[in-house]
Amino acid sequence: MPGTPRRATAKPLFETLVPQPAYGRVAAAIEQKILGRSLRPGDALPTETELAGQFGVNRSTVREALRRLESAGLVGREGGSKRLRVTRPGRAETASRVSRALALDDVTFIELWEAMLAIAPRTAALAATRAGSPELASLEAAIAAVERARGSEAAVQGVVQFFDGLAQASGNRVLMLAMRPVTGLLSPSLRRMIDRTPQGRTRIVVAQRCILEALRKGDAAEAESWMTRHVQDFRRGYEVAGISLDTRVVGS
Repeated sequence: MPGTPRRATAKPLFETLVPQPAYGRVAAAIEQKILGRSLRPGDALPTETELAGQFGVNRSTVREALRRLESAGLVGREGGSKRLRVTRPGRAETASRVSRALALDDVTFIELWEAMLAIAPRTAALAATRAGSPELASLEAAIAAVERARGSEAAVQGVVQFFDGLAQASGNRVLMLAMRPVTGLLSPSLRRMIDRTPQGRTRIVVAQRCILEALRKGDAAEAESWMTRHVQDFRRGYEVAGISLDTRVVGS
């Protein structure tokens, strides 16, 4: 009737359940055992027939679940064996997966640069208190690779090697895993920056040598300060080279 107020539609208390395929539940159950360390790297999984019996599903369901786990790097076959065993994805493989996820999420260069600014200085500070002779030698080799590189591709490889080595020197495995996807996705823009700004490579080498010297002295504050300036200089280099930081990244 005219003038009669409409009754507000009540908001549902619960959301609609989305059914999960049986193979998804099987994969999730096995993954939980792996993450909970009930199954450890190197342990053999039961056969498909045994798993089908334990889960009460057919073998095709188990086969699809195992295929997904194998694709995720959680299980694999060694030495041509047909038996699947629990595996541990390497850092490079994990970084590659994260890089693809970030690229597919339309992450921009400015977001990567902000992440680098948050991660790298603290990584340098930790490295100053923990780096030993092997780590320092690795960083020296990375800087030398940038100096002798004949093209931007080789120079960028040296820069990435330096940041990877710095994360290793920090002794923090979370930072090791976090650093590589960021530097890997920044590599294309870094190549363009070095190509377009002749002084770019020199500034990189100077900053990294100052960071390395701070590490040799065990000076965490100086290492952190120089790394902050180093990362900030990347942004200035991009701007001088005319590279828009709002550009979406692509997988390197």
